[in-house]
This record gives sequence, structure tokens and C-alpha cells, in this order.
Amino acid sequence: MSLQPDTNAQVHAPFGAVRISEHVYWVGAIDWRLRDFHGYATERGTTYNAYLVMGEKITLIDAVKAPFRHELLARIASVVEPSKIDYIISNHAEMDHTGCLPEIIAATRPEKVFASPNGVKALREHFRMSLELTEVQDGMTLDLGGLHFTFVETRMLHWPDSMFTWLAEDRVLFSNDAFGMHLASSERFADEHPDWLLEHEAAKYYANILLPYSSLVLKLADKLRALDLPLAIIAPDHGPIWRDNYGKILDLYGRWAAGAPSRKAVVIYDTMWESTAMMAESLCEGLTGAGATVTLLPLAVTPRSNVATELLDAGALLVGSPTLNNGLFPTVADVLTYLKGLKRQRLVGAAFGSYGWSGEAVAQIIETLHAMKIEVFGDGVRVKYVPDADALTQCYALGAMVAERITQQKES
Repeated sequence: MSLQPDTNAQVHAPFGAVRISEHVYWVGAIDWRLRDFHGYATERGTTYNAYLVMGEKITLIDAVKAPFRHELLARIASVVEPSKIDYIISNHAEMDHTGCLPEIIAATRPEKVFASPNGVKALREHFRMSLELTEVQDGMTLDLGGLHFTFVETRMLHWPDSMFTWLAEDRVLFSNDAFGMHLASSERFADEHPDWLLEHEAAKYYANILLPYSSLVLKLADKLRALDLPLAIIAPDHGPIWRDNYGKILDLYGRWAAGAPSRKAVVIYDTMWESTAMMAESLCEGLTGAGATVTLLPLAVTPRSNVATELLDAGALLVGSPTLNNGLFPTVADVLTYLKGLKRQRLVGAAFGSYGWSGEAVAQIIETLHAMKIEVFGDGVRVKYVPDADALTQCYALGAMVAERITQQKES
């Protein structure tokens, strides 16, 4: 008899569920290795949260990214045999929450799979297959085996199909991608983490995912106030679960969505032979000398998503680039394209850069800043080759002017 292990057999760790309320268990997956989420630098990994609701009719809310299917099934199995699941609710069709959904449906054979009207459409288009799906409308309430679920459409927060699910008996709001963050951790609840970490990762998530939809976030806040839900828990699809401190994330979203300007200036640049770097440093001196708070971000070592995070609570964006092949330096072009899509409002801006013989970069920056609806100061500062004392004085003066403007904006 051979004692060698069967290398073809699948062996999985004994993953366990975490109870979060009387009827609800967290059965998601932890992605400790993730470092990039479609261009968003995730230095601390992430979670793909899914929830098992144990009523007369057992309900699974959301699934996980495809490679983590076995982790989801193992956590479910620690509570109940997966084949006993009666219903599945899909709050959001993005593949980090539905990547394994067809396999989960095949394994559990639920009576019904619920999604918003746009969710039904998206799931069918994603998987190019005929799925038995049931549409639920905004405000619809269903009795799923003695537990009462209400569905709240949250279109474009952050996909057309997005919706919340409210479980009345346990006072849990399943909020899909809203109120989440990319944070891999063995602690399931937000109150188990330090406040600075929660605010940093939640801000980064908002700045890179939800910022373009801030006006809709404000409308959602009004909608939730009108519903007057007696909240106890907010259960997002990424990161820790909010319980006693859920008011913190609601307050932060209100502040970020309002987008009030501040005295903070974000200076981003890249450089070829340090000339544009010298200009950036003089700009920073002018900004701080006139009372602004400055964050200087060299793009050679700063991911684009970190720039977006710093810009979330800023009042100004100053951009520097050398001219390369009659255009912007590649890292600068990349970040400006990314920021343009995020639509940060109520900013003051300026451009600067060095060049050798053509010098188009500064004008191209200004053109992009105008397209982003940023108030731009003048024609910027252009320096041929290495900046001299006069050029650095111009940079200092430009920084001081921007600082004075954002101070006025803050006080108005």
C-alpha cells in the first residue's frame, strides 16, 4: 500500500464562519496577497465579504472572487451544508463578488437568486449563460422564511446594478461596496482596528471608487434618513464590518461627499534630471510660507491611487512635468488621466515644468486641468534646462498665490 499523498486531490484549510448577529454569519474570503485592484494600490490586501443568513430559508448574500470559491464553501460548511442554501441575493455584479457565482449556484441549487433589474442584466451578460434570476425593485420587501429583507437600489454607487439589502430582524444593512475598504485582516469588525487605519483605508477607498458619484452619495444619505432604519450593523463587501461605531463611517462619507475645500495643497511631479524636482520644492516653500499645508508626491515612487487619496481633502493640485517627445512625462500623463475620471471638484490648480527645446508639457497640463474643471493660475512656470534663482523665485511666488487663493476659498 502506498503512503504517498494523492497529489490530484484538492485539500483546503478548515475555514470557519464568524457570527456577526443572531442570524448572520460572515463567510467571505481574505485576500492577503492582493497588491493591485485594477490600478488601485492595495498595500494591505482585501477581503471579499459574503454573508450567510440562517432563517427558515437559508440565504447567502453575495459571493466572492473566483479563486476563493473553496474558501467561501468551507466557511458556509462550518455552519450548514451548502446544498441547504435556499436563496442567494446578489447586491453587486462586479466579479470580485460574483466570480464564482455560477459554480455556487450549481453547488447549492437555490430556489431563487435575487438581484436588482440592472443586476439581473449584468449577471446574464457577464456569464454569457442562462441564469434563473429574480428581479427585485427598489423598496421591495420580501419575507424569506420568517426574516424580512428590504431592497434599496443604489444605482451608480458604484455600478448601475448596485443595491443594499436590509435585514430587519437583525438590523443589518448589507451595503455591497459602499462603506468598505481594502484591508485584509483576521479581525472582522471595525472597532477592532485603530481609528487612523480605518479612516485612511476608508478614505482611500472612497477617493478611488466612489468619489465620482459624490452627488449620489449625498442623495443616498437623504434616502437612508427618510427610511429611518434602526441600524445596528453595516456589513460591506470589502474590509471590516461596522457595528457600534458605524456612525463614524456615515459621518466620513458625508464629509467626503460634500467635498469642502481646505488649505491643503497636493504637489505632484516627475523629473528627468532634477530640474522639475527643484521647481516643485520651491513651489512647496511658497505654499507653506503663505500658510498652506503641503503634500509633495514624486510620481516615480507614488502610486496613482495614493495621489487620489491625498487629493480627497485638498484644496489645490499643482502638477509638474518635464517635456518628453513633445508631451507629458508618462507618469504624469497616467495620473492626470486617472484623476480626470475621478472628478474631484472645487480645486485650485497650477502647472510647472522644465524642458530642453520645445516645452509643450506645461500647456498640456493646463489644458487637462481646465478639462477637469479646476481653477488654473495663469500660464504656469516653464523653465528651459536648469532653473536659476529667478525661475525658482517665480515658483515660490506661484505657490504663495495658490496658498492665498485656497485660504480665501476656505474662508468664504
